[in-house]
Amino acid sequence: MQSNFSNNQLMSEINVTPFVDVMLVLLIIFMVTAPMMVQSVDVNLPTASFSPLKGKDEHLIISIKQNESIYINDQIINILFLSQKLEKIFENSKSHNIYLRADKDVPYGIVINVMSSIKNAGVKNIGLMTLPNEKGT
Repeated sequence: MQSNFSNNQLMSEINVTPFVDVMLVLLIIFMVTAPMMVQSVDVNLPTASFSPLKGKDEHLIISIKQNESIYINDQIINILFLSQKLEKIFENSKSHNIYLRADKDVPYGIVINVMSSIKNAGVKNIGLMTLPNEKGT
């Protein structure tokens, strides 16, 4: 490839090949890490020997981590305001269903306090989430 420029002039074109390489690497990194970001609250669930239930619509998930912090989906909340927050969430909703995920190392009393707050908000159905038993019994 020849140009009409003399050797004294600078070439003002941008080499986009390194830019494309960097963008492809970033794309691959995001594609690999995106599935790992689906579950935002990491809870060590207990196991149970029940078959999974089929859900028809989206439910609210209350999570209790091992350090006893409480989350509504992925938003942290104080237990003192849990009942009020749920009332606001469900004031225009027909379905009052909640799934409760609690770490297996959380004290039983904390789980009962959270369930009590959920019931005080007018929620009729609370589903307890567990992992399937590996033995299948």
